[in-house]
Order: sequence, then C-alpha cells, then structure tokens
Amino acid sequence: MKTVFIGGSRSITRLNDTIRSRVYNIMRQRFAIVIGDANGADKAVQSYLAEKAYPNVIVYCMGDHCRNNVGSWPVEQIYADNQVKDFAYYTTKDAKMAQVASCGFMIWDGKSKGTLNNVLNLLQLQKNILVYFHPINLVISSNHPKILLHS
Repeated sequence: MKTVFIGGSRSITRLNDTIRSRVYNIMRQRFAIVIGDANGADKAVQSYLAEKAYPNVIVYCMGDHCRNNVGSWPVEQIYADNQVKDFAYYTTKDAKMAQVASCGFMIWDGKSKGTLNNVLNLLQLQKNILVYFHPINLVISSNHPKILLHS
C-alpha cells in the first residue's frame, strides 16, 4: 500500500480548496498517511482528515508527548539522542516519515526551513513529491525538480 507523507509550514493554519482537493484525492485512493503533530499545516490537515473520518493515518511525535492528534489515530513515537527541542530534534521525526513514505505532499509557505528540509529529504530519497506553494497557489511536482529548487 502506498504511504504519503503529508507535512507543511506552521504558518499555514487553514486549508484552501486546492489543498483539500489534493488531500481528498489521497483519501479517495485509500493511501496510508503519515503526518506530524505540529501546529499549523499538520494540525489543519489532521482536522480535515478527522472531519472526513479517515482512519488510515499514523501521527509521528517526538518522545512521549504528542502535541496534536486530532483524530486519536495510532502514534509512532520517535526518540532522539538530543533532548534539546531545536530544529535538529524535530527533523529526526521528519526524516523517519520521509523514509517510511512512498511519496510526499508538502504545503509550503515559501519560508519554512522545516518544510523545505522535508522536500529535500524526499527528493534525496528519490520519492515523488507534490509541493503546494502557498504564496501563489501553485502545485509543483517532483517531475520538475529545477522549479522546486529555485522557488
């Protein structure tokens, strides 16, 4: 079964029709979804998935505490050697989701280093990815990586 890593920027707290349509297509195909527990896009997508009662979701959290799990889905707890809650700490979880996923859908504000890091991880792992570039309402495919890297 295909597994999709959905993630995005913390500044994006609402899903527009374009994003909802993409997530709905993922659900329609009954793909498994791995998603983080951050506020922003993660929580907004979780809310949409819960609203649609989509069951095939695993929420990835750092350590024993999950910041958001709107649908009370199963949790994958990731532990890092470093306990300082910095960029490196949270990218441990993101790297694991990129590894287990077949492909990705990232919702990017054009500024978030974490979301960009997820895009680069998925590309490095040679996994297909769609990036929703929020500032101009544009969906970019990994079939055009030069566009992704120059946005």
